[in-house]
Amino acid sequence: MLSRAAKSYPMDMQVVVPEQALSALRISDDEAYWEFCAANPDIRFERTAQGEITIVPPAGMESEYRGTDLVGELRDWAKKDDRGVVVGSNTEFLLPNGAARSPDAAWVSKGQLSKIPKEERRKFPHICPEFVVEVISPSDRLKPAKEKMVEWIANGVQLGWLIDADRETVYIYRAGSSEAEKRTGIMKLAGEGPIAGFVLDLTEVWAGL
Repeated sequence: MLSRAAKSYPMDMQVVVPEQALSALRISDDEAYWEFCAANPDIRFERTAQGEITIVPPAGMESEYRGTDLVGELRDWAKKDDRGVVVGSNTEFLLPNGAARSPDAAWVSKGQLSKIPKEERRKFPHICPEFVVEVISPSDRLKPAKEKMVEWIANGVQLGWLIDADRETVYIYRAGSSEAEKRTGIMKLAGEGPIAGFVLDLTEVWAGL
């Protein structure tokens, strides 16, 4: 059970139902969805293209360590490159298909960011990042993770990396390509397209804790 105090929906949208009951909860209105998430700050949600609300399970310490290392490398490069900004897993994007998704890391060009009003940047922006990374955690299954990557590409992502650190495997998704490229056992991964010039050192990602 989710343990927040019982209050009514939608005036106060705190979750008070068993997790499995969320499959019946749909919020298509973007502002209402933001208010719902803001009312439940201790729980991470995503929304499907059909408006269905899902809970994002905690990543676990090792997966968070891997994701933090990755975000740090990407952010350090982006600050020097100065063409875009990097955000982590607490940022959620409202996609053209109606879904609301939060990748483990994302890069957004400053040109695209400039089109988003300041107030919207404080919430969930109507924008699809050019580059995303998803790191598989113990609670993730590979098939849904791959389906999420396909959704990212379909909504405008130009380049996406799905990282399965336990198997030292990266799946590379590119706009215009029907299949992901699989790379195993590599120690460095060079960016391309929107993040050309970035090189991810996978040493710490593979090592974990």
